[in-house]
Amino acid sequence: MHPNHLTENEETVLESESLGKKIELIIQRLPPKEVNFMEISDIVGTDSLMLLAIFLSLVFLVPVSIPGVSTVFGTGILLIGITRLVNRKPWLPKAIAYRKLSSEKLRGGFKRALLWFHRLEKIIRPHRLPQLTSAGWVSWVNHLSFILAGLLLMVPFGFIPFSNTLPALALIFLALGMLQRDGGSILLGYLANVVTIIYFTILIAAGGYSIHELFQFMN
Repeated sequence: MHPNHLTENEETVLESESLGKKIELIIQRLPPKEVNFMEISDIVGTDSLMLLAIFLSLVFLVPVSIPGVSTVFGTGILLIGITRLVNRKPWLPKAIAYRKLSSEKLRGGFKRALLWFHRLEKIIRPHRLPQLTSAGWVSWVNHLSFILAGLLLMVPFGFIPFSNTLPALALIFLALGMLQRDGGSILLGYLANVVTIIYFTILIAAGGYSIHELFQFMN
């Protein structure tokens, strides 16, 4: 058995426990020194793409993310959304799939974020607003919103507080909504996307204004 593959007992836990417990088990299973995207995918299980997306988004709940993580995890999350939208098997470029990341830093980030996730998990209500979790065009809108959040996560503002946190919240709420069929969570995901776009617009406008003022001062 591959060292990162789940035991039969652990697979049972992943099937029966709450999402928080599942994520705690995944964190425990991370290799001691370094980990790559494919190893995390093996631990979570390829059939649990939304759970994998939630897990990858967790580390961004801290105000400033770990350097280099948004590129790898953001690309993975984006491709999960596209995979779900077109109903194809997930695929990642080798440079992203096998890029090594520090397990120690990730584990610490995940553990801090897990406290917030347990709070988010308490507001989930399965089968709430079922019209927002139905099949057809509604499902397409939900997956497109998920893809949008993945793109926003990859915007290179990681050094600015909350620039990764807001799209990560959108991803987590959308993924939880689709997993638990909770339309209320889906709505919160939409709202987080809107807030993210407003926040980024303000950042870009402020940056443009600052550059303009600098040129005015220099001239």
